[in-house]
Amino acid sequence: MSDFENEITRIVEEFVVQITEIARRAARSTLESMFGDDAARGAVNGAHAAPAPSARAAASAPRTGRGVKRAPEDIEALAQQFTAFVKANPGLRIEQINKQLGTSTKDLALPIRKLESEGLISTKGQRRATQYFPGKKAK
Repeated sequence: MSDFENEITRIVEEFVVQITEIARRAARSTLESMFGDDAARGAVNGAHAAPAPSARAAASAPRTGRGVKRAPEDIEALAQQFTAFVKANPGLRIEQINKQLGTSTKDLALPIRKLESEGLISTKGQRRATQYFPGKKAK
């Protein structure tokens, strides 16, 4: 091989090593956020993860992370906050509301669906252009 080809090969190999390390760090971070430091260290290093906790331990553990149901009280509190905000500021879009309330669209999706079905808020428009107004049953 020529010097040019050797140099290209060396650079590509270094690039692959860097990308692999970045992917490994991202996987470790994801596992740590989902399972804690010990499980992530074991899974990334090739060792087996710790056995799953018993059903009793899992039931008593606080729920956090993806795919976890929120408490009905939390959803209701968010719904009341949203309803009060829409009543005071009718016609705003979700991005504007999120900015003011410090929430995300994902956080508000379920409370909004419930409020709409109950008639406490009404909407006008579609998708990102949806505007929110107090409903006919709003107090």
